[in-house]
Amino acid sequence: MAQQQDWNAMSDEEFRRIFRSWIDENCPEHLKFMRNQRPVFDEVSDWYHLLSEQGWLSPVWPQEHGGMGLNPAKHIVYVEEWARAGCPRIPDHGIGLVGPLLIEFGTPEQKETFLPPILTGEHVWCQGYSEPSAGSDLASLRTSAVRDGDEFIVNGQKIWTTLAHCANWILLLVRTSKDEKVRQKGITVLLVDLTSPGVTVRPIPNLREEADFCEVFFDDVRVPAKNVVGDVDQGWPLAKAVLGHERIFLGAPSRPEYALKRLERLAEDRGAFEDKAFLQRYARLRLDLYDLSSAFERFANVLRTGGTLGPDVSVLKIFCSELYQRITEEMLVVAGEESRFYDDLPIADGHIDAMNLYLDSRAPAIFGGSNEIQRTILSKAVLGLPN
Repeated sequence: MAQQQDWNAMSDEEFRRIFRSWIDENCPEHLKFMRNQRPVFDEVSDWYHLLSEQGWLSPVWPQEHGGMGLNPAKHIVYVEEWARAGCPRIPDHGIGLVGPLLIEFGTPEQKETFLPPILTGEHVWCQGYSEPSAGSDLASLRTSAVRDGDEFIVNGQKIWTTLAHCANWILLLVRTSKDEKVRQKGITVLLVDLTSPGVTVRPIPNLREEADFCEVFFDDVRVPAKNVVGDVDQGWPLAKAVLGHERIFLGAPSRPEYALKRLERLAEDRGAFEDKAFLQRYARLRLDLYDLSSAFERFANVLRTGGTLGPDVSVLKIFCSELYQRITEEMLVVAGEESRFYDDLPIADGHIDAMNLYLDSRAPAIFGGSNEIQRTILSKAVLGLPN
């Protein structure tokens, strides 16, 4: 079993070779570079279970909890090789958010109850943060939880909840106190069973007619008080800890890299490289991708050497998401009149999913903290500008 290995004792190069070989041999071909980059659990369940059985599912969980216990350097290698091979993104809120949160802040009973079902796929999690009036300004959330003996009664609504329709548990931010002068106080983290009476999940089709996101309604939903993570009214630091892990990986160059390769194939097929104006635009995109990769490597080296990322890492998310958009926009320019088609565009040696990638590129500038919010972080915490 892979989790019995001391991965951190070997070199990064050796770990990369072993992991690359394993995923190349075991990831099903029909799942590589999937058109839908956020597949539901049923689509990738066999891959999820294989990763779990072989110990490759949870890279950063400590080994005593069934994880690989990778250090930051090995984790970056893991993410890079996953993207290189085109492995499908598994529903990963349990692995990437809930598990690390419980390992750091959960009670022994919570760890025993909730960690093993994540590894087996019995519990599929989603994240209940955003609300209709509390998206980027998350501290203004209104979903309430009122104490009633050994339970909390939850009422409210969450929105843009990723893959809630294929989840059975939700990591929920609720307001348990309205008397605090500081909005970040009075917020609590709850673990909520989505099969509980009073929960309604309503999918929201996106521009590609896929239901990546959902609305989730809570009407007098009863949640055991033992499902509070951390202390009541003190959930804001935990909420930020959950978001903190994704700051660098939202800026990983994998999506722009994939899109640029697709642009190159389309441009070759359509003869666009004979156009000097296109060559100039293409060169700018490629140089920007080099810059992004270099910036990502600089921040990755901070983690590799045991450092802590500062607020300046927000520049990665902005750079990556906007470059992804510019590349996919250029694909539609090359496609010309064909860009109006949602179906993949035929080329000599296959097909190019131009419109699909264009639509997919719209969301990253919003999720994980919109680019406007990231710019505010940079202006305040890095440049020291006033409000």
